[in-house]
Amino acid sequence: MSLSPLAAFARAHDPDRFLTALFAPAEKREAIFTLIAFNHELARAREAASHPMAALIRLQWWRDALEEARQAWPARRHEVAEPLHAAITAGSLNPAALDAMIDAREAEAEEAGLATEADFVTWLRGTAGGFAYAAGLALGGSVEEAEKLRALGAAYGLAGVLRSIAAHAAQGRCLLPLDRLAAAGLSAEAVISTPGQPALATLCAEMAAEGLEALQSAPCDVPKGLVAAALPAVLAGRDLRRMAAGKAVPMPRGVADRGAVIWAGWWG
Repeated sequence: MSLSPLAAFARAHDPDRFLTALFAPAEKREAIFTLIAFNHELARAREAASHPMAALIRLQWWRDALEEARQAWPARRHEVAEPLHAAITAGSLNPAALDAMIDAREAEAEEAGLATEADFVTWLRGTAGGFAYAAGLALGGSVEEAEKLRALGAAYGLAGVLRSIAAHAAQGRCLLPLDRLAAAGLSAEAVISTPGQPALATLCAEMAAEGLEALQSAPCDVPKGLVAAALPAVLAGRDLRRMAAGKAVPMPRGVADRGAVIWAGWWG
């Protein structure tokens, strides 16, 4: 299959969401690929920055790019900023929802980390949850319908954090809430230095089980046209179930994971 540059970007950098985007209506698909690319750039803001202030500067760059699109000023020369500008000016993406995604990422630039579990949940609902909300709007959903997707997106975000602890530690980062770490006799520094320790594995299993319970109680009456925005929750459920049982999440995705998404996509 021939892919547009944005679709190829999405497949390379976020294969999970690329797969789920294929279930969007054809005329909406490119907007979702644009949203995936934008989300990837926001996630990279802290990963690629040498210090927190540099991450905030990167986020401000994207905030300025959104404002320029709102004002119909020329687009910035950038492989993601240009199609993002076009999608906003065409009305395919909601700039307020994108702005909120940027705001949520600022928590990652806090040197002290996410202090409480409440802060952690707010961050998940604003980042991965914010992606799901923005995707719901891009697919034609109402604000109320898109808001129902936020909890599903947050569950996918939680699964992503838990399966990426070692990768984050290699970057000198820990995104787990400090109060949960302290209750388990851990600290962010301990997680970064020794991400494979048993106490951390126990905590991750507990958080995965809690996330799975929250996911199972989340609203599931998603309109057919918004299914593509909800499908990452299928992978979240499978990942959280594995981690709650102390099992690893296979990467890259196997046939069973992809098949579960395809089945859910076809049947809604």
